[in-house]
Amino acid sequence: MRTENERRTKLMQLAAGAVFLAIVAIAVLIVVNSTGNGGDTNLEGKAEVNRLLKGIQQEGLVLSDQGIVLGNFKAPVELVEYGDLQCPVCRGYSEDILPPIIENRVKKGQVRMVFLNYPIIGHESVAAGAAALAAGKQGRGWNFIELFYRNQGEENSGYITDEFLKAVAEGAGVKNIAQWEQERKQLTTEAASITGDAQSLGFEGTPSFVLRGPNTGLELLGTPDSTGALEEAIEKAS
Repeated sequence: MRTENERRTKLMQLAAGAVFLAIVAIAVLIVVNSTGNGGDTNLEGKAEVNRLLKGIQQEGLVLSDQGIVLGNFKAPVELVEYGDLQCPVCRGYSEDILPPIIENRVKKGQVRMVFLNYPIIGHESVAAGAAALAAGKQGRGWNFIELFYRNQGEENSGYITDEFLKAVAEGAGVKNIAQWEQERKQLTTEAASITGDAQSLGFEGTPSFVLRGPNTGLELLGTPDSTGALEEAIEKAS
């Protein structure tokens, strides 16, 4: 017959074993979830980006200057952004200033937006831009841009790895990752080709904006400081 001490020892052993098995089960679930969701489980802002861009037409690499287009290609006004995906100011515009333009003007077909990669911060900006262009070829370029901004790291810190770019592409809804992988490596030249054009316009920083409309023609906006300033310029150009 077991003594009271023996029973207590046995119960403690069983409890310890149960705790160990629970820890193992949780660890397995974490691994399964992180590998089964395209590696994007740690990305922030995915649902927000999907809501912002839902239902809006996207085109990639349809312009001679390698822009990624968001909105009706026949919209009367075109708002062009020269941006660097590593630029924290560009991220601020993506999160705070541009969403009202997208939700109203772009969704109503009044404005089309064009993103042009202007890599002024470093070579990692070229790699990020090429990945966005490759996503654009599958109609997910703006999702890639917006999701990248919401997960942006410190400039030239080395966070823009192949794994990070792939996670952003998958989170952005790029369907054919193998094709995206191949094309992003082929689009490095295109991702850097805007630099000369931006400099010829006098742009030395990002984001910088150009507006084209029936009433104003080509207008250099530089870096407007608010949504209201952009709205006013669009209204005059319309």
